[in-house]
Amino acid sequence: MTEIVTTDLMAPSRANALAVTLGLDRTFAQGDALPPFFHQIYFWDTVPDTGLGRDGHPKVGQGLIPDMGLPRRMWAGGQLSFPAPLRAGIPAEKKSRVMSTKRKEGRSGPLAFVTLRHDILQDGKLRVREMQDLVYREDPDPTAPAVPAKPAPADSHTETVQFSTTRLFRYSALTFNGHRIHYDADYAREVEGYPGLVTHGPLLAQMLMLKAERELGPLAEFKFRGLSPAIQSEVLTLCRAGRKLWVRGPDGRTVMEAEAQ
Repeated sequence: MTEIVTTDLMAPSRANALAVTLGLDRTFAQGDALPPFFHQIYFWDTVPDTGLGRDGHPKVGQGLIPDMGLPRRMWAGGQLSFPAPLRAGIPAEKKSRVMSTKRKEGRSGPLAFVTLRHDILQDGKLRVREMQDLVYREDPDPTAPAVPAKPAPADSHTETVQFSTTRLFRYSALTFNGHRIHYDADYAREVEGYPGLVTHGPLLAQMLMLKAERELGPLAEFKFRGLSPAIQSEVLTLCRAGRKLWVRGPDGRTVMEAEAQ
């Protein structure tokens, strides 16, 4: 099984930039523990423009991810474990491999699923293990009926959040994410069929992890699943009941659901 290994110096300045982007009143120095999921801003996949697909992501079939014959990519969800915190300014290594691929028919047409595993180590010790679930779909059919959304549960421990276009741009830059649905409104509408710019799924997961850590204490595990795209103009509600968390859209739909341990 092919494994790709990347390294990063884990510069504290990048974590400080993410903290500002997320609205956190925190700074990080050499050796400080990083919050969960901050590894997303490290280990950049620096593919040149010639190696990118139409959506701004690296072309499938040339790295870890095989070409499944479907053009639209989404981060469907993931599961993380945190054996020990990552620390700023200490070199780290990420080992990535494909764990599974499959195709199936969904309510909206053919789907392809790819699951990746990322192990992140510092000083030779595992600090984070992440299972990342990607889904690929056909281009949208404007005549197809809308898939009903899942209603969100009753509110508990809520807070509202809205993301400006600048905030989405900054998060894309910090994660080196070229997906055009997050900054190219014409592409998002005309090619991928969204009503506007799309808020990053990992950004929503990050906000839920920070909420869980604030209210429940240090995280050992976290899993999340995206159920509906969030559009940049929407005011979203972050919710928690016990160890269950979710993001509610302004129309009452569930955008994302999660569980913290």
